[in-house]
Amino acid sequence: MKSNKIIIAISGASGAHIGLNVLQNLPQKMDKHLVMSKHANVVLDKEMNIKQYKNSDIGASIASGSYGADIMMITPCSMNTLAKIASGIADNLITRAAAVMIKENKTLLLAPREMPFSAIALENMLKLSRLGVVIAPPVAAYYAESSTLEDMENFFIGKWFDLVGIEHDLYTKWSSE
Repeated sequence: MKSNKIIIAISGASGAHIGLNVLQNLPQKMDKHLVMSKHANVVLDKEMNIKQYKNSDIGASIASGSYGADIMMITPCSMNTLAKIASGIADNLITRAAAVMIKENKTLLLAPREMPFSAIALENMLKLSRLGVVIAPPVAAYYAESSTLEDMENFFIGKWFDLVGIEHDLYTKWSSE
């Protein structure tokens, strides 16, 4: 595994449970931090061992480059949050932490959940991709042979983990056999 500290951000309401599934599938030994927008208002059980922050707490430790987070994943990522990050607007903890990840050249993964993408959204994604941000919408792959919604979500989460260097066994990887 490449890293130990990870920030999971959940923006928007649609698909927020996928962000929670990301959290549940992270290795236990990782130092997990969670920030959710007000629209992703989900009550988390204290037993998940996650440090949760209010999105309005822009002074939280994870908003500082000296904190040293290694990875940040915004799953799902609303177009509003994506646009703010692309424009350098850091008006809440999610966008501030994302700005820090970009300036510190750390791994930032955005999972935009929208269809279709507007030209503005695509331009914002291109701009962020050129800065090294990983743009990875939840897109199904037929080779994964998902037979349930849970299988499909495990595939998404597994692909995101592959992209940021987190080991997992959430789906069967492609093989030539």
